[in-house]
Amino acid sequence: MDALDRYRDIIESCLTEYTKPPYVHDEIDKEAVFDRVRDRYLVMTIGWIGHKRIHSSLIHIDLIDGKVWVQRDDTESGITADLLRAGIPKEDVVIGFRPAEVRPFIELATAS
Repeated sequence: MDALDRYRDIIESCLTEYTKPPYVHDEIDKEAVFDRVRDRYLVMTIGWIGHKRIHSSLIHIDLIDGKVWVQRDDTESGITADLLRAGIPKEDVVIGFRPAEVRPFIELATAS
C-alpha cells in the first residue's frame, strides 16, 4: 500500500470516530463525507436547534501534493493529534487554517 492510500485509510478511520458520539442536541447529526477521487474528507454537522438550521463542517481535510492538509478543525481534542497517533508523520501534516508565516512555529509541515 502506498503512502497516499495509507493516509486515506487513516483519515477515514479517524473521521468516522468523530461521527459516533451523539451531540447534546438530539436534532443534530454528524456525517462523514469521503471523496477519494478529489481527496477531500469532511465531517459535517447537520440538523436543527429549535428553528435554527445547523449545516457546517466540523472537520475538513484535503490531500494535496502528498500532504495531509487540515483545513478546518472545530473539535475540542483536535483531529491533528489523532492523525499523528494513527501514524501520519508530522512532516506530512499541514495546518491549512493557520497562515503560512505561522506554520514554521507549529512543528508540522510548512507547505504554502
